[in-house]
Amino acid sequence: MPHRVVVLALDRVIPLDLGIPARVFNEARAPDGTRLYSVTTCSLGGRPVRTHEDYRILVDHDESALEGADTVVLATQEPGATLLSTGAIPPDVAAALARIGPHTRIVSLCTSAFLLAAAGLLDGGRATTHWALCEALARTFPRVEVDPDVLFVDNGRVLTSAGGAAGIDLCLHLVRRDHGAAVASAAARRCVVAPWREGGQAQFIEHPVPQETDRSTSPTRQWALDRLAEPLTLEDLARHAHMSVRTFTRKFRAEVGSSPLKWLAQRRIAHARLLLESTDLPVARIATVCGFGDPVALRKHFHAHVGLPPLAYRRAHSAPEPAVAR
Repeated sequence: MPHRVVVLALDRVIPLDLGIPARVFNEARAPDGTRLYSVTTCSLGGRPVRTHEDYRILVDHDESALEGADTVVLATQEPGATLLSTGAIPPDVAAALARIGPHTRIVSLCTSAFLLAAAGLLDGGRATTHWALCEALARTFPRVEVDPDVLFVDNGRVLTSAGGAAGIDLCLHLVRRDHGAAVASAAARRCVVAPWREGGQAQFIEHPVPQETDRSTSPTRQWALDRLAEPLTLEDLARHAHMSVRTFTRKFRAEVGSSPLKWLAQRRIAHARLLLESTDLPVARIATVCGFGDPVALRKHFHAHVGLPPLAYRRAHSAPEPAVAR
């Protein structure tokens, strides 16, 4: 059975964001082309939904669809004055959210995090939303740890994302979490979008018009990706870019949204994930190929980023067991 995704559309929904889950999840395919997810859209009472724009959308299902979902996605809805001032949601919305099963995965796109917070689903946890409303989310719901500097937050059962394209990143992250990097990358290609960005990247990166003397760090990033197995240092990267360490770090952050070494660690982890899923290389060999040097360092970084040790990740994603003892 495909994984059942149900998208809840409420009045004032952002149309672009409403289409993101179906667009991404419907492109996640098994090797034989079978869709791995089924996507259903519902509304309260199955009524037409007034969008944030100048038109309505007809929906074929009511909120009872939420009861059979494996994952529920709350499409972006801007919080109204009542929600912002009182932290309360209308009774019919609360009743719809109460129909979600206790083990169902719940995802909010952008400012729908306010709805999850009002329902108590974010209490005591970390969350994010559009950077412009992070302060309001933290003020209205002080029991939520709001992180304004990330694209999305994965708390296991409950996930929140920032605005716009971050919803695509989060959906691709879920595909990768469920079925591995290869399936997620193929879905991204079918959607003609870049492969997933890590959730820890910055939401808002300023791109001022460059001076003619400015140089991009892009060639150095590609140079580093071609040399992941080497023990690259910040000085090595700056030297390749023909910049001082300080200038290189500043320009790198402006272009990428994270520090050079954090980005490099994320790329190494991403490569390790792909190798664990698609090869039978021993963990020791993967550690070397990805630049961690030894299996202990790989396990430490992998667990910190992914939440699982390498072998548990390999088993969870049905990659072949390695033939050589570690």
